[in-house]
Amino acid sequence: SQGESIQFLQFQMAFSLLADNIYISFYSCLSMKKESTSSRKESALRRIEKATFAAGCFWHVEYTFSKLPGVIKTESGYTGGKIKNPSYQQVCSGTTGHIEAVKIEFNPVKISYKKLLDKFWNMHDPTSFDKQGADHGSQYRAVVFYHNPAQKKEALASKQTLEKKGIYKKPIATQILPA
Repeated sequence: SQGESIQFLQFQMAFSLLADNIYISFYSCLSMKKESTSSRKESALRRIEKATFAAGCFWHVEYTFSKLPGVIKTESGYTGGKIKNPSYQQVCSGTTGHIEAVKIEFNPVKISYKKLLDKFWNMHDPTSFDKQGADHGSQYRAVVFYHNPAQKKEALASKQTLEKKGIYKKPIATQILPA
């Protein structure tokens, strides 16, 4: 009958409209998820972390870290002292408490903090206090300066692992301190 045909047609139209809405909603959600995943990846790629290491004369340390893929920027300077903006002569006098250090900006997606620590441990004598190679003085002591609790935990664990390996006859003198 004609009434049943109209009802069937109305049902088809309603069902079709419902299906279209479900289809649009489903693909909108997928699109949003892709954008969200994509923006998270982009955010991770743009995320920059800092690490600071002291291992003797900062020129060698800075050069070595600057060559690593994932290291964006290195900056040599003095840290840990009592006065602001000391001169080279003041730092060398041993009275300011400063240490020659290198601040590193790195992309943790491209290079991990653990890899930076591994490079650090291999570029200096961790058993030597106030001396690295021919450089003597408190400004040349070796220190890992951590910027957050996760870095502190990782630095302490890497130092402990190195100690357990028993590679060195003397105890490790490298310090782990807040940045």
